[in-house]
Amino acid sequence: MAAKGFRKRYRSGIEKPEKIGKRSPRIADIMEQDCTFQSDGFKIEGLIDNGDENNGIIITHPHPLYGGDMHNGVVSAIRGVFRKKEYTTLRFNFRGVGKSEGRFDNGVGEQNDLLAAIDYLKEMGITEIDLAGYSFGSWVNALAVKDEKTIQKMIMVSPPVGFIDFSSISRIPCLKLVITGSRDEIGPAVLVKDMVPSWNTDAVFKMIDGADHFYGGYIIELKEAIGSVL
Repeated sequence: MAAKGFRKRYRSGIEKPEKIGKRSPRIADIMEQDCTFQSDGFKIEGLIDNGDENNGIIITHPHPLYGGDMHNGVVSAIRGVFRKKEYTTLRFNFRGVGKSEGRFDNGVGEQNDLLAAIDYLKEMGITEIDLAGYSFGSWVNALAVKDEKTIQKMIMVSPPVGFIDFSSISRIPCLKLVITGSRDEIGPAVLVKDMVPSWNTDAVFKMIDGADHFYGGYIIELKEAIGSVL
């Protein structure tokens, strides 16, 4: 898919209101607060929602050069699942995205951004930290914390194995769940399924039938897949 097409699809996935009975459709998002932390001297912007004092989740977004940011609809959906479980949630923009300082660093500096986010939650006193990454975010997570003992569980949504080289990633002890769609050309199900055992033989692989890389029309199924391992 051309770069322009990527940008359009990622941006079309920016979180949209959902009907939740008679409650405000954005009540969960209203609870989030702006936050900042430092990474390599850059100020990184994020959104945090204080839930459980011990359990936290960090969600990372898709490729910055193709319109990915922390407001992506899939990122928001992942966050919503964990928030219902009362986790403290943190999503942030990688360097060079939105109001985060710096510039795109091909996944290298972005790993430091993630490690800084982990430290940010640790400084809050959160001892049990999980990670979830969508597309590019799942690649950054895997590179940054494959040997990080602080992370309890990692969830990968549509790891872009058909677009980015994952060959340097081997064992990921904390990997719990890998999800992709049957029509995902960026994270082809057949390739992802074959790679999961090399990352973690105990990890669960789930394919959402009919979904492509952007999960249009399949957000509910995505949420259910994530919720099944929490």
